[in-house]
Amino acid sequence: MLTHLHSKRKLQLGIGLATGILFGFLLQKGGVTSYDVILGQLLLKDFTVLKVMLTAVLVGSVGVHFLVSRGMANLHPKTGSGGQTVIGGLIFGVGFATLGYCPGTLAGAIGQGSLDALFAGMTGILIGAWFFALCYPTVRDKVYPMGSFGNVTFPELLKQDRWKVLAFLAMAIVLVLFAIELAGF
Repeated sequence: MLTHLHSKRKLQLGIGLATGILFGFLLQKGGVTSYDVILGQLLLKDFTVLKVMLTAVLVGSVGVHFLVSRGMANLHPKTGSGGQTVIGGLIFGVGFATLGYCPGTLAGAIGQGSLDALFAGMTGILIGAWFFALCYPTVRDKVYPMGSFGNVTFPELLKQDRWKVLAFLAMAIVLVLFAIELAGF
């Protein structure tokens, strides 16, 4: 059903823009575009960010696999590796720890008028992207291949039915969310 979108570039861009705006709106309404909330997460005092992220993972995972099971979408996983994960985690972590925003919350904070996000955040993203582009040939050839695990999904990696894996994931996320609430975070 959704495969007809592959040939319609402008429609894809429009849908991407609309969902991006909706995503930013929901981030702002969830409170995760606030520097104080993000700092609280980094200091392990406010778990709003974790709760929003876990909820998004749960809803997104179930939604995507529902569409796939109905033949309305296809999964196209990209090849991954431990090297890619480490490099991505370091870049993300440095930016997050330095300014207190990830790319999604940065865009939401810019949308709500946060000048620190607009000037310092955008500068950081541009410098980080420039630096990564300079290093990319070396990183691609020497670091990315380290610990390759192919282009598989978790259910394929575990050789389990996707709904069994999602049921386990859902139970784990719900338990973590309840534990966070019971702990008063």
